[in-house]
Amino acid sequence: MTFKYGIDTLNVELVNGIANGSVETELCQEAKDKINTSRKNVEHMASSDSAVYGINTGFGPLCDTQISPAETNLLQKNLLITHAVGVGNPINKSISKLMLITKIHALSQGFSGIRLEVVERMLKFLELDLIPVVPEQGSVGASGDLAPLSHLFLPLIGEGEFWQGSETVPAISLLEAHNLAPMELEAKEGLALINGTQFILSHAITALVKMRYLLDLADLAGAMSIEGMQGSSSPFRAELHQTRPFPGCVEVAARMRAFFDGSQNMASHTNCDRVQDPYSLRCIPQVHGASRNAYKHLKELAEIEMNSVTDNPIVISQEEAISGGSFHGQPLAMALDYVSIAAAELGNIADRRCYLLLEGMHGLPRMLTESGGLNSGLMIPQYATAALVTENKSLCFPPSADSVPTSMGQEDHVSMGSISGRKLNQILGNLDKILAIELMYAAQAIDFRRPNKCSEKIEHNHQIIRSKVAKLEEDRLLKPDIDAMIKLVQTQAFCVDSSVDHA
Repeated sequence: MTFKYGIDTLNVELVNGIANGSVETELCQEAKDKINTSRKNVEHMASSDSAVYGINTGFGPLCDTQISPAETNLLQKNLLITHAVGVGNPINKSISKLMLITKIHALSQGFSGIRLEVVERMLKFLELDLIPVVPEQGSVGASGDLAPLSHLFLPLIGEGEFWQGSETVPAISLLEAHNLAPMELEAKEGLALINGTQFILSHAITALVKMRYLLDLADLAGAMSIEGMQGSSSPFRAELHQTRPFPGCVEVAARMRAFFDGSQNMASHTNCDRVQDPYSLRCIPQVHGASRNAYKHLKELAEIEMNSVTDNPIVISQEEAISGGSFHGQPLAMALDYVSIAAAELGNIADRRCYLLLEGMHGLPRMLTESGGLNSGLMIPQYATAALVTENKSLCFPPSADSVPTSMGQEDHVSMGSISGRKLNQILGNLDKILAIELMYAAQAIDFRRPNKCSEKIEHNHQIIRSKVAKLEEDRLLKPDIDAMIKLVQTQAFCVDSSVDHA
């Protein structure tokens, strides 16, 4: 398929397909016409005597200062340069690329007043893989992501830096190498470029892609831990979840049933005298399911945002530009904070399952080693999960609950959503490691249930683990094993599909 900027509807799958090159794009004539019409409207307003914010006035608290037509272009250049005050390490090149894609789509909808040639230059950057370098810190999430977007578009005017492999180089050198002259921005263009939520949005997109896999992986890890503990499958019965049908919980319960389907090991203890399992086993549908519900909420909001116009003012006609707050990041910021808690809870309950597997209950040896005392077995990796869980809890403070006034009080309530997006991705990075350790523990526990066999799905994933990490017979350096498990998680090597349909 070919995605039409400004016309078609983006979703998480499409925007990532554009970013990885599997989805072709075009700026069709309909979108070009919308861009050109909006541009003519801006030019009409810029030449009039009436003050229109951001077109012939200053910015923020200087909105009451009118700018002459002769000064309009310099105003836009000054805007870009003065707002490029980001600090810290650069964000990943992949996130900068998502920012560029989503900004092109927003500008192509014909409400921003930018010239067609500016949008075409942005498309040329994508075509040539000229991805700007953007610092990770410095945005308050309203008036949008001013500092990050300023850095993203400095190369348009010959400033800033591009990525070249893993290095950063001055933008002007690569522009010259491709015979691209720096552009001169005109009325409204600087403001259209830097007002918006694309930094927040691109972090949300990145998190959604990763969390989709980690949600599924958490179910697999929980199922393998239950197999190792020889826990009960009753808490996952459909009849139970029909009485409290939260969508995420119903989905997780169905996935768990599928993971246990055909398991000789689960069938071997059907008539045991254990009445109930601890919550971290029994309540997997409720906890993992709640996290799924949060994920679905963020996905819904992010897909609204990636098809929205988030700059200011919005150009409606030759006579009207509406100044409002569409750049404010709160709609995503609050959801990002909610999903940060949801992701942290997946790690929290996984750590509890790790602890249970070490206790020496229900036929498993303490510390998952048969020669405890001389050997510590798998005692200590749970210290790492405990540390990571607490680190994630400390990252769950919601930046969206805070606001520090800026711009002499003109921007007196800001979302801090950029911090929310960055924190969610930090939490997911820690969750990688927690689930990696749980999977290592669960595989060791399953080995103590031999000759019983688990379901085909779980046996396949057990083999994936054993292809990189051998069963622990006596103490050895565990860091290489943990690193290998983390790599399996990060490369999405596990088969997490339970063959249950899900949205």
